[in-house]
Amino acid sequence: MSRYFFDIHDGATQFDQTGTECATLDDARAMALQLLPDLTRDEALKGGDRLAYTVLVSDEDHRPVYTATVSLNGVWLIR
Repeated sequence: MSRYFFDIHDGATQFDQTGTECATLDDARAMALQLLPDLTRDEALKGGDRLAYTVLVSDEDHRPVYTATVSLNGVWLIR
């Protein structure tokens, strides 16, 4: 298994210092894609209507191997 690091960007950067072991690149991608909706949902429930999160996945040598971004734009439609 290889170790991958999942840095989170949302205007600030949260660096993954420990990493996570994944069997394949596809497993690392799946983990990144699982992180994004959880982060967005948690912050949206706190009242955020404009959110954007990017996960940058790096390998053991800290070379980027995958990135994904999710954004939320909520707008009230009533006056």
